[in-house]
Amino acid sequence: MKVLLTGANGYIGKRLLPTLLDQGHEVICCVRDAGRFPTGGIYDHPGVSVLEIDFLEEPRFNDRLRDIEAAYYLIHSMSDSSSDFQEMEQRAATNFVRLVDQTTARQIIYLGGITNDDKLSKHLASRKKVDEILRTSRVPVTSLKAGIIVGSGSSSFEIMRDLVEKLPVMIAPKWLNTRTQPIAIRNVLECLSGVLCREETFGRSYDIGGPDVLTYKEMLLTFAEVRGLKRYILTVPVMSPRISSYWLYFVTSTSFKLAVNLVKSMKVEVVAQNNDLTEMLGIEPINYRQAVKLAFQKIGQNSVPSSWKDSLSSSYKDNSLFTHVDVPENGCYFDKRQVAIASDVDQVVDNVWSIGGSRGWYYANWLWSIRGLMDKAVGGVGLRRGRTSVNTIYPGDTLDFWRVLVADKQERRLLLYAEMKLPGEAWLEFKVVEKDGQAFLKQNATFRPKGVLGRLYWYSVLPLHHFVFGGMANNLVNFKPRA
Repeated sequence: MKVLLTGANGYIGKRLLPTLLDQGHEVICCVRDAGRFPTGGIYDHPGVSVLEIDFLEEPRFNDRLRDIEAAYYLIHSMSDSSSDFQEMEQRAATNFVRLVDQTTARQIIYLGGITNDDKLSKHLASRKKVDEILRTSRVPVTSLKAGIIVGSGSSSFEIMRDLVEKLPVMIAPKWLNTRTQPIAIRNVLECLSGVLCREETFGRSYDIGGPDVLTYKEMLLTFAEVRGLKRYILTVPVMSPRISSYWLYFVTSTSFKLAVNLVKSMKVEVVAQNNDLTEMLGIEPINYRQAVKLAFQKIGQNSVPSSWKDSLSSSYKDNSLFTHVDVPENGCYFDKRQVAIASDVDQVVDNVWSIGGSRGWYYANWLWSIRGLMDKAVGGVGLRRGRTSVNTIYPGDTLDFWRVLVADKQERRLLLYAEMKLPGEAWLEFKVVEKDGQAFLKQNATFRPKGVLGRLYWYSVLPLHHFVFGGMANNLVNFKPRA
């Protein structure tokens, strides 16, 4: 069966793809930036092809889509910082319908949110509106509506992990008493793949949730029990939504905009209405405690296939992150280092590929931590995003407050673009080269200032560059992991 998978670079899309391939389907992965689509392994499967479409613009029809049998709509903007995200989501859904209506598709499958409460947040209301737009298509829609998705790398899971592992005592807002019905990512994927071209699901809508209905407070305490931690939570009625958002933002790895949206959504009760979907598909619902354990098994095996942190907002300021791949030379300041490699070149490349996250930045990690705190204080992303895998990097991944632009291990080149708050733009590039039989690590930091403030910023941190960048380059060459 030929299937269109939109949002193939997203948290759900990356996990659904292997399932569809295992079932023998041919999958056209639809992404905004083909340069971000991973390579190697499952992504080089003969049943996978990539199609670049930005649904915020009216798409041109591609003949490869004409004979698709089903289309997944996994496009959403929960992390979008734009105030007009609702209009953007509606525009994307409308353009998707126009495209699919030109195909032979028999089914649209949409993953949305549970919207049974009388008062919905803007994001949940937007999900509901997208569902309505998709149903204007001539192609019947199967809607799956989920609440909190529990899985390694999901935004909900990582935020709960931050809260539980960092705070022995929490004085929390009253929305922690709101009820919700979490669902394991494994069950979500079973539902998404199970309804594919199943005619009795055409035109129907299903709430999907696990067997437990819990408050957010109960979820956090259960999470702590699974981790073997004793935690105390006191809920107070005096925290305004804005204070709650700041609380979430400073404690967890989320951005402030996402924290605001999460707080507004968490004030809404998200409980599934009963239906027969799991029985129809033969799915065994996984309880919350087991879902958390399964997530940590993935983390322990360093096999987290996707993370919400790696997703790019549909309103990314330049529409394509990869307009930054060509590092500018004019009007820039540079810090260039070149260190001879006297030992194993492959080990140096592995060191570069393991930078950030738990490994750190190889020199003065405490200074990087301070820089991350400063970034958080002014509304930036900080260092808490970490990285998805300890030694695997794909273009588009996050590395703390950097975004990966190029990760070409064959060419031994890694290029990062800064996403911290800066009065300018910054790139950090690592490349292993050979000259006259000698291997070198070339490390280049580039900063393009914006106005006088940008220039003042560069010169104010210049003394630190001598130590930080110099120490990092030397340690990347000389570091050997413990056996």
